[in-house]
Amino acid sequence: MADLRVGIFGYGTGGRVFHAPLVDATPGLTPAAIVTSNPDRVGQASADYPAADVLPDADALFAKAGELDLVVISTPNRTHVPLALRAIEAGLPVVVDKPFAPTADEAAKVVEAAKAKGVGLTVFQNRRFDSDFLTVRKVLDAGVLGDVFRFESRYDRWVPKPRDNWRELGDPAEAGGLLYDLGAHIVDQALQLFGPVAEVYAEVDERRAGVSVDDDVFVALHHTNGVRSHLWASALAGTRNPRFRVLGDKATFTKYGLDVQEPQIKDGLRPGDPGWAVEPPSDAGLLGVNDDVETVPTEVGRYEDFYAQVRDALLGKGEFPVDPASAVEALRVIEAAHLSGAERRVVTL
Repeated sequence: MADLRVGIFGYGTGGRVFHAPLVDATPGLTPAAIVTSNPDRVGQASADYPAADVLPDADALFAKAGELDLVVISTPNRTHVPLALRAIEAGLPVVVDKPFAPTADEAAKVVEAAKAKGVGLTVFQNRRFDSDFLTVRKVLDAGVLGDVFRFESRYDRWVPKPRDNWRELGDPAEAGGLLYDLGAHIVDQALQLFGPVAEVYAEVDERRAGVSVDDDVFVALHHTNGVRSHLWASALAGTRNPRFRVLGDKATFTKYGLDVQEPQIKDGLRPGDPGWAVEPPSDAGLLGVNDDVETVPTEVGRYEDFYAQVRDALLGKGEFPVDPASAVEALRVIEAAHLSGAERRVVTL
């Protein structure tokens, strides 16, 4: 059976580091077209995937819609909705990178359009397949923490000087800033673990000189099941803090270190290679009370599962890996966090 042919919009970090390598590594899928107008990226895409058509714009790709089985949108956030709607209108199943859209209402319109057209739609929430997150899931499923009452998650970076890209632009249509960037991951993970949110409180700040978007944020979520999630993201975190800490009435689980799959892809590793997605033993989590703790080996990350599930869904053998409705709900939480930060109050959902 011939491989399913995938068109990829964008060859920046998302397209080059995540989507194209993972599509290429998935049996049954092949990168057939890559859209980029950047001259340097044109050359790089052609060298990386010589069998793919490297196209200058969306019109050129949609002119070949009949030759494709799936499109991936990994372009600036402001383009996600118009490109997704255009793909749906063309009858092309679509993967949209996070954040799904600049607003929850726009995202909901895309979901409804896909339903009306009967076209497959999913969102690239790859951090659901991180090794550390999978480890937290395993610990929770084992029930060893007792009744969990607080979940802490940090996704920090050290970027003291703002970068010259669209993620730093202040126009709301760009959906820039950390709440939309890293927040799209940590909010999604909290919702996946503990379900719907009743209340949101946030501190949303611009710390670096000259920035026009948030670069240091704290979000507190009160889930309807009673669990409280405390989420941090910062561009000015100069030391290593716990990636996750989960508190229950029987024990606490603490995990340092960030999933290694992104840097491994940048270094040329691919799913199936020796050491793929294996974190250093020193980053193993600790479970217990006071000095009575045990080491919890970190699960192996599984980014490859995302596109394997996409492939199976296209073939009618399973569901798409991420329900886009869950991404709409995460955007509603992010919007509430922005409102809370601006008005310095708790927002009820």
